[in-house]
Amino acid sequence: MLADDHAEMRQEMKRILAEREDYQVIEEAGDGLEVLNLLALHPTHPNLLILDVTMPHLSGIEVARKIKADYPEVKVLILTIHQEEEYLNQALTVGVQGYLLKEDADAEIIFAIEKILNGEFYLSPSLRKQNNA
Repeated sequence: MLADDHAEMRQEMKRILAEREDYQVIEEAGDGLEVLNLLALHPTHPNLLILDVTMPHLSGIEVARKIKADYPEVKVLILTIHQEEEYLNQALTVGVQGYLLKEDADAEIIFAIEKILNGEFYLSPSLRKQNNA
């Protein structure tokens, strides 16, 4: 499932994921409340939610908090422009499985998804460099 308030970003992620036969986007949402409504309506939940932080009606962090409480089997990958440690710490606190910067998405999205689906945590390369400096 993809959730981003920018339709162009959702389309780009769908294009990248469509190149892989083993990945299928079952839903997409443009705001936080829509994500929660779609999850409530779907009889089977996605394995992974790719979620923006800054969205209308409910932030990605709040959506992730609700998902981890109500649908703990759904893994969450944050996909964002926010490099600030504050956002990363909030995401980690609610229990997301990965944090990917949009600037790294083209090169890293498949790797990030594979790591998360294999039970590992993923952190964007740009942030790994910042945290090791």
